[in-house]
Amino acid sequence: MRAYSAQQPVPQFDSPAFTPLGKPLPEARVAIVTSAALHRPDQDRFAPADTSFRALDRADRDLVLGHWSPNFDHSGFQLDLNVVYPIDRLEELVAEGVIGDVAPRHFAFAGNQPETVSEVRLDTGPACAAELLADGVDVVVLTPV
Repeated sequence: MRAYSAQQPVPQFDSPAFTPLGKPLPEARVAIVTSAALHRPDQDRFAPADTSFRALDRADRDLVLGHWSPNFDHSGFQLDLNVVYPIDRLEELVAEGVIGDVAPRHFAFAGNQPETVSEVRLDTGPACAAELLADGVDVVVLTPV
C-alpha cells in the first residue's frame, strides 16, 4: 500500500485554502489538533454535541480517549497513544532536526459532531486557532479520528 500511494500524483490546486509556510520547516513550531476527544483525567469529559476543545500540555501522556460510540475501536489508542496523537513522533522530528519545535500545547475536539459543525467552524474552531497563534504555532498536524 505504501509503495502504491508513493506513486500517486499529488494534486495541484489553483487557489489553496492555506498559504505556504513562511519559514523553513526546521525552524517551525508544530502542534497537534485531534478529533479523538482526548482529555486529561482532571479535565471534563466530552459530552454528546460538545463543540468545545481541551488543551493538552506537551508533556501530557496520561490521556483519556473520550469517544463514546460503541462502534469506535479503541484498541489502537490503547496500544499506542501516537496512533491518534503523534506527540512522540513530533519529539523525534525535533531531535532529528526535521522540525524546529513542538508547541507547548495541543488541542482536542470531539469529532463525532453530525449537527454542530457550524459551531466549530464559527466559534470554537477560531478560538482554538487563536490559542495556536498565541503559542507561536506555524504548522498544525490534524489527526481526524
